[in-house]
Amino acid sequence: MSKHVSETPATAFLKRHGVAYTEHVYEYEAHGGTRVSARELGVDEHAVVKTLVMEDERRQPLIVLMHGDRTVSTKNLARQAGRKSIAPCRPEVAQRHTGYQVGGTSPFGTRKPLPVFLERSILDLERIYVNGGRRGFLVGIAPGELVRILEPTLVEVALAG
Repeated sequence: MSKHVSETPATAFLKRHGVAYTEHVYEYEAHGGTRVSARELGVDEHAVVKTLVMEDERRQPLIVLMHGDRTVSTKNLARQAGRKSIAPCRPEVAQRHTGYQVGGTSPFGTRKPLPVFLERSILDLERIYVNGGRRGFLVGIAPGELVRILEPTLVEVALAG
Protein backbone atom coordinates (compact mmCIF):
# COMPACT_ATOMS: atom_id res chain seq x y z
CA MET A 1 0.00 0.00 0.00
CA SER A 2 2.72 2.46 0.95
CA LYS A 3 4.73 3.64 -2.00
CA HIS A 4 7.85 5.68 -1.34
CA VAL A 5 7.58 9.38 -2.09
CA SER A 6 10.57 11.52 -2.93
CA GLU A 7 11.70 13.69 -0.06
CA THR A 8 9.77 16.88 0.70
CA PRO A 9 10.77 19.76 3.00
CA ALA A 10 8.42 18.13 5.54
CA THR A 11 10.09 14.70 5.48
CA ALA A 12 13.55 16.33 5.55
CA PHE A 13 12.42 18.26 8.66
CA LEU A 14 11.14 15.07 10.32
CA LYS A 15 14.39 13.24 9.59
CA ARG A 16 16.46 16.15 10.95
CA HIS A 17 14.47 15.99 14.18
CA GLY A 18 14.70 12.19 14.49
CA VAL A 19 10.97 11.56 14.11
CA ALA A 20 9.90 8.02 13.23
CA TYR A 21 7.17 8.22 10.60
CA THR A 22 5.37 6.09 8.05
CA GLU A 23 4.52 7.25 4.52
CA HIS A 24 0.99 6.96 3.17
CA VAL A 25 0.23 7.76 -0.46
CA TYR A 26 -3.32 8.02 -1.79
CA GLU A 27 -5.13 9.31 -4.85
CA TYR A 28 -5.65 13.03 -4.22
CA GLU A 29 -9.06 14.51 -5.01
CA ALA A 30 -9.45 18.29 -5.29
CA HIS A 31 -11.68 19.55 -2.46
CA GLY A 32 -11.87 16.02 -1.02
CA GLY A 33 -10.06 16.97 2.17
CA THR A 34 -9.56 14.67 5.11
CA ARG A 35 -12.73 12.71 4.28
CA VAL A 36 -11.04 11.35 1.14
CA SER A 37 -7.61 10.76 2.70
CA ALA A 38 -9.16 8.93 5.68
CA ARG A 39 -11.27 6.75 3.37
CA GLU A 40 -8.32 5.99 1.07
CA LEU A 41 -6.03 5.08 3.99
CA GLY A 42 -8.73 3.19 5.88
CA VAL A 43 -8.33 5.28 9.04
CA ASP A 44 -10.71 7.31 11.20
CA GLU A 45 -11.04 10.88 9.91
CA HIS A 46 -10.64 12.07 13.52
CA ALA A 47 -6.99 10.85 13.36
CA VAL A 48 -6.25 12.73 10.12
CA VAL A 49 -4.95 16.11 11.22
CA LYS A 50 -5.44 19.04 8.88
CA THR A 51 -2.95 21.90 8.66
CA LEU A 52 -4.82 25.19 8.43
CA VAL A 53 -3.01 28.43 7.63
CA MET A 54 -4.68 31.45 9.18
CA GLU A 55 -3.80 35.05 9.94
CA ASP A 56 -4.58 37.47 12.73
CA GLU A 57 -5.83 41.03 12.55
CA ARG A 58 -2.29 42.23 11.72
CA ARG A 59 -2.07 39.68 8.87
CA GLN A 60 0.50 37.69 10.87
CA PRO A 61 0.30 34.03 9.76
CA LEU A 62 -0.17 31.05 12.05
CA ILE A 63 -0.89 27.35 11.71
CA VAL A 64 -3.76 25.49 13.37
CA LEU A 65 -3.65 21.69 13.59
CA MET A 66 -7.17 20.28 13.84
CA HIS A 67 -8.91 16.90 13.66
CA GLY A 68 -10.11 16.20 10.12
CA ASP A 69 -13.72 15.80 11.24
CA ARG A 70 -13.81 19.09 13.18
CA THR A 71 -13.74 22.77 12.31
CA VAL A 72 -12.02 25.64 14.11
CA SER A 73 -13.88 28.23 16.13
CA THR A 74 -11.84 31.25 15.00
CA LYS A 75 -13.52 33.32 17.73
CA ASN A 76 -12.33 30.92 20.45
CA LEU A 77 -8.92 30.62 18.80
CA ALA A 78 -8.46 34.41 18.77
CA ARG A 79 -9.43 34.56 22.45
CA GLN A 80 -7.08 31.71 23.45
CA ALA A 81 -4.25 33.08 21.27
CA GLY A 82 -4.61 36.61 22.65
CA ARG A 83 -5.48 38.10 19.26
CA LYS A 84 -8.36 40.38 18.23
CA SER A 85 -9.39 38.19 15.31
CA ILE A 86 -8.21 35.20 13.29
CA ALA A 87 -9.37 34.17 9.83
CA PRO A 88 -8.24 31.67 7.18
CA CYS A 89 -5.62 32.91 4.70
CA ARG A 90 -6.42 33.03 1.00
CA PRO A 91 -4.78 30.03 -0.75
CA GLU A 92 -2.11 32.09 -2.52
CA VAL A 93 -1.20 33.83 0.77
CA ALA A 94 -1.02 30.50 2.61
CA GLN A 95 1.30 29.14 -0.10
CA ARG A 96 3.53 32.19 0.16
CA HIS A 97 3.85 31.76 3.95
CA THR A 98 4.43 28.00 3.97
CA GLY A 99 5.98 27.17 0.60
CA TYR A 100 3.37 24.43 0.18
CA GLN A 101 0.56 24.13 -2.33
CA VAL A 102 -2.93 24.14 -0.78
CA GLY A 103 -3.97 20.50 -0.34
CA GLY A 104 -0.34 19.63 0.37
CA THR A 105 0.35 21.94 3.31
CA SER A 106 2.41 20.41 6.09
CA PRO A 107 3.22 21.98 9.47
CA PHE A 108 6.76 20.62 9.09
CA GLY A 109 9.47 22.38 7.10
CA THR A 110 7.52 25.53 6.30
CA ARG A 111 9.27 28.29 4.34
CA LYS A 112 9.53 30.33 7.54
CA PRO A 113 8.80 29.29 11.13
CA LEU A 114 5.17 30.00 12.00
CA PRO A 115 3.44 29.85 15.39
CA VAL A 116 1.52 26.58 15.70
CA PHE A 117 -1.72 26.04 17.62
CA LEU A 118 -2.66 22.43 18.33
CA GLU A 119 -6.11 21.18 19.28
CA ARG A 120 -5.37 19.58 22.68
CA SER A 121 -7.46 16.42 22.11
CA ILE A 122 -5.19 15.39 19.22
CA LEU A 123 -2.68 14.36 21.89
CA ASP A 124 -5.18 11.74 23.16
CA LEU A 125 -4.85 9.74 19.93
CA GLU A 126 -2.45 6.82 19.54
CA ARG A 127 -1.34 7.74 16.01
CA ILE A 128 -2.12 10.64 13.70
CA TYR A 129 -1.79 11.28 9.98
CA VAL A 130 -0.53 14.70 8.87
CA ASN A 131 0.23 16.05 5.41
CA GLY A 132 3.76 15.19 4.33
CA GLY A 133 4.25 18.20 2.06
CA ARG A 134 2.57 17.06 -1.14
CA ARG A 135 -0.99 16.44 -2.29
CA GLY A 136 -1.93 12.80 -1.79
CA PHE A 137 0.79 12.16 0.81
CA LEU A 138 0.38 11.84 4.58
CA VAL A 139 2.86 10.82 7.25
CA GLY A 140 1.85 8.77 10.26
CA ILE A 141 3.44 9.83 13.56
CA ALA A 142 2.92 9.68 17.30
CA PRO A 143 1.03 12.85 18.33
CA GLY A 144 3.52 13.64 21.09
CA GLU A 145 6.09 14.34 18.38
CA LEU A 146 4.09 17.45 17.40
CA VAL A 147 4.75 18.90 20.85
CA ARG A 148 8.42 17.95 20.79
CA ILE A 149 9.31 19.34 17.36
CA LEU A 150 6.78 22.16 16.78
CA GLU A 151 6.38 23.44 20.37
CA PRO A 152 2.73 24.38 19.71
CA THR A 153 0.36 26.31 21.91
CA LEU A 154 -2.37 23.90 23.03
CA VAL A 155 -5.90 25.16 22.45
CA GLU A 156 -9.47 23.88 22.71
CA VAL A 157 -11.22 25.36 19.69
CA ALA A 158 -12.81 22.36 17.92
CA LEU A 159 -16.37 22.50 16.67
CA ALA A 160 -18.25 19.49 15.30
CA GLY A 161 -17.48 19.30 11.58
